[in-house]
Amino acid sequence: QEHVCSLPKVPFRGAPCSDAAGSQVPYAAIMKQVNSSLSGLLWDEVQKAPFYEYKDSVGQFHQVWFDDPHSISLKAAYVKSRGLRGIGMWNGNSLDYSKEAAAEQQTQAMWKALTP
Repeated sequence: QEHVCSLPKVPFRGAPCSDAAGSQVPYAAIMKQVNSSLSGLLWDEVQKAPFYEYKDSVGQFHQVWFDDPHSISLKAAYVKSRGLRGIGMWNGNSLDYSKEAAAEQQTQAMWKALTP
């Protein structure tokens, strides 16, 4: 089925369903890989999140789901509209802190998106 990628069922701390079979990809790698992926950037309207698809060197299909400034800003706006006390971002150290101009712009945009 198009855009369906299943993870093997791997128990994690007693949870019957988890992403323990997946792995974390640094945002810098995502930004470099998304444009050369099979699918290019895709958007899931239910999750309000971007993702892309690629095949590795042995032909295995993968999906990479992540947040970007747009998806973070939607989540931050939701939190604010509900009067909730805050929002966090998982692993801000996975952003690209190199001195490349595009990387600096992406990283600043991610941090700014946390404040609606």
